[in-house]
Formats: sequence, C-alpha cells, structure tokens
Amino acid sequence: MSQPLITLDFLDIPTLPTPAADATTHAHEPSGEVRVNPATRTGRSRKLYMESYGCQMNFSDSEIVSSILFNEGFDTTEDLAGADLVLLNTCSIREKAEQTVRMRLKQINSHKKRNPAMLVGVLGCMAERLKSKFLEEEKLVDLVVGPDAYRDLPQLIQQVDGGQKAVNVLLSREETYADITPVRLNSNGITAFISIMRGCDNMCSFCVVPFTRGRERSRDAHSIVHEAEALVAQGYKEVTLLGQNVDSYKWASADGLEQVNFAQLLERVANISPELRVRFSTSHPKDITDEVLFTMARHENICKYIHLPAQSGNSRVLALMNRTYDRPWYEERVQAIRRILGDDCAISTDMISGFCSETEEEHQDTLTLIDFVQYDMGYNFFYSERPGTLAARKLEDDVPLEIKKRRLQEVIDRQQLHARARYARMVGRVHRVLVEGRSKRSEEQMSGRNSQNQVVIFPKGTARKGDYVNVLVTNTTGAALLGELVD
Repeated sequence: MSQPLITLDFLDIPTLPTPAADATTHAHEPSGEVRVNPATRTGRSRKLYMESYGCQMNFSDSEIVSSILFNEGFDTTEDLAGADLVLLNTCSIREKAEQTVRMRLKQINSHKKRNPAMLVGVLGCMAERLKSKFLEEEKLVDLVVGPDAYRDLPQLIQQVDGGQKAVNVLLSREETYADITPVRLNSNGITAFISIMRGCDNMCSFCVVPFTRGRERSRDAHSIVHEAEALVAQGYKEVTLLGQNVDSYKWASADGLEQVNFAQLLERVANISPELRVRFSTSHPKDITDEVLFTMARHENICKYIHLPAQSGNSRVLALMNRTYDRPWYEERVQAIRRILGDDCAISTDMISGFCSETEEEHQDTLTLIDFVQYDMGYNFFYSERPGTLAARKLEDDVPLEIKKRRLQEVIDRQQLHARARYARMVGRVHRVLVEGRSKRSEEQMSGRNSQNQVVIFPKGTARKGDYVNVLVTNTTGAALLGELVD
C-alpha cells in the first residue's frame, strides 16, 4: 500500500448535497435546508425561535442549546414575530452559506424594529469569524456565541437584558456537553444524533472549521453508550455517531486503565440492541482502519454505508489540500471496504472542483477516481476560498469561475451515472427498511432507508413509523428505490 503524504493533519469537512425527494440529511451533509426548531408549548415564560444551517453537527448543537435554554425558562416557538430570543446556528463552510445568514439577519432585524425587546444572536461557526462585523460594524445582533460557549448563554442573555452586547467565542479543549441531554426537537422520534467528539486537530488547507470549532476532544465512552441506551428505552431505532472525523475518536479513563478507540465504541453501541441501527459520520481516508471495517462486518445492525470524502482524484492536488494521503492510499482503502464488507457497502464522497492550480489533466483524475470507486452518492462543489485558511494565505485561487463550474458539472454528471447504476443493481432484491414516516410523494406511501442509506418508498399497507419492514424493490428513480411490502 502506498504511504500517505504527510504534511499537516486532517479535518474532514462536510459538504452540501442535493438530497433525494424523501432523503433525510445526515451527519456529513451540510444540508441545503434550514431547520426551525418546532414549538414545545410547555408554558414557559419566554419564547426562543431558532434556525439551524449547515451540517448535522449544527442541528445536534441546536438540540443542546434548546436544552440549556429550556432549563432557563424558554419554550421554543415557530413564530418568529412572537419570539423573545432569536438564534441562528450558522455555517461558515462556504461563502454562500455566510451570505444566506447575513441576508436572514437583515430580515430578522425588520421584526426587531417592530419589537425592540426581541434579542437576536448568532451561534456556531460564523460566530468567532465574524463577531466584530455582526456586533459593531453591521449591528445585526445582540449576542454572539461560539460552539464551545453554549453553557454561558444564560449569563450572556442576562447581559443583553441589562442593555449590553454580549460575546463569548472562546474555544475549549475540554467541552463535549456530555452531561447535557439534548431536547430532540429535530428528531422524527425514530432516528437521533449522538455527538461523540468535537473540534479537530487537523488542518485541510481549504477548510475554516478548525478555526471555528477548536481542538479535537473525544467524549466519555460511557456517556455515549448511556445516551444510546436511553434513546432505545424511548423507542428510537437508529442513532448516528457524529464527529468531524469519527475514526480519530480516542477516549481514556482518568486512571488510564480504560482506553476506547472508534472501532471499540462502535461495537459497544451496536451491542446495546440488535434492533438499534447504528450509523456514523464522517470517516477520513487516512484514519479508517480494518478494525472498524471488521467491526461493521460482524454486526448486522451497523449500517453498511461509509462517507469517505476524497476531495480530489489527483495526488498533487491532495497534497496541496493537506489531505495527508495520495490517490493509491485512497484506492487501497476502497478496496479494503469492498474486500471486508462486500460490493453492496455504499460509499459516498465529497469532491471539490477547481482547487488552486488544478489543471485539466488533474480534473480528469477526479473523474477516473469516480469511475474506479463507483460512488453511491456524492456531495460536490467548486472551490470557494475561505478567509484565514492555509489555501487563502498560501495559494492562489487561479482557476476561473466558468472553468470551475464546468468541471463541477462534469463531476456531477459522472457521479450521477454511477449512482443510477448502483441504485439499479438493488432492483429485484428484498431490503430491510426502517420506516421513517410518510413519503413526501403521497399520503398512501411510506418512506424509509435501507442499510446502504438509500431511500426506499413503498405503499404503506400496515407499515407504521418505526417499524422494520421487508420491501421488494421493483424500480428506481435513480435517487430513490421504489418497492412493495413482502413478508
């Protein structure tokens, strides 16, 4: 196996997909949707309106924030105009995401003019990067809170109530929120997210996340298992273990006698119940081990789906990205997945088109890597320079926008070709599907996912949300599987 290219350490960055009509957004996917926390209506005196942007880590964080503020007398509301506190949990991964949030803040300020008592705050990844602009220059918000400072929200709100602006964007080397039980507002009651680690010690040259989420730290393994057990007791059927790079999870007890890596954690969660499906996101090519793959193979309830972002198919570009592996290394990891888990294990990727100095030949290498892997899903973008990153400081963003867009479209077209083929090979088979609810297509249809994370749509029959059902797949749209219930 070729040795990886060692430069700086890695951070896996989530990317923005275009989900299928019935698809749920998962941990590695900064979603195009904006989630508004649903109303709790428990009679608390103040109302919190909260919107979440970006990846599932942000959605998970919003549940932690809701829990903290619920205990401080805040109910959540879906009525922006009637809110006492408005929080936007933000994403900095792309320039467009930041523009979207800035435009939304301007809209919210029109409500604030009609209701001057309304407090407006920004949380998450944009907080540290743009705190001065939001608070002092553009005067769009009253408080700015970074992802490691959510426990400080009650004190910051008191400060704003007292007539001052408030900010805490300090990053932590210890905070994991392990002792806070999230308010599962963004859950469907069947699937839930468990954050197993926060931050990152690595540095992809294109990525701003290391500067906004701080150093990597792993959560106590016992608290993770306890949270999963509690979810099972509440009737949940699936958990997704979240981390910027789950394969680097490593926890040790205070006395050093107990040490748990990701493969061991995965096994502990899978052993809670054979009826509990376990997913995880995101893996990194330099860190995913055969031990993890063999653990997946041993447990039927660990889903056979791996998000393994490549970002490029060319080794020189990968080195510029500080991905710390080359193309042969990546190909070997894919071959290990196929060898240990079989051809049916789904693999998805992120690809960046038009990275600094990428040539036409190097772009073609990305297309041939897509041909080699035959991804089931892909989340693809053209390169967007982020201020403060190594690429912004050291490299020239010299690929013209029209070429970036053309290359991106070629990546999307090639990926969709293989995705359609991967979906087509599932036709004629019986799949075990976890029913997640009614299909968006019809009230007479239900929707769920198989182990490979593929959406399956079928006539509802006697199926109910939360059931495991067997579905014979009879057709595919190329983005979803269509079938019928069988015994």
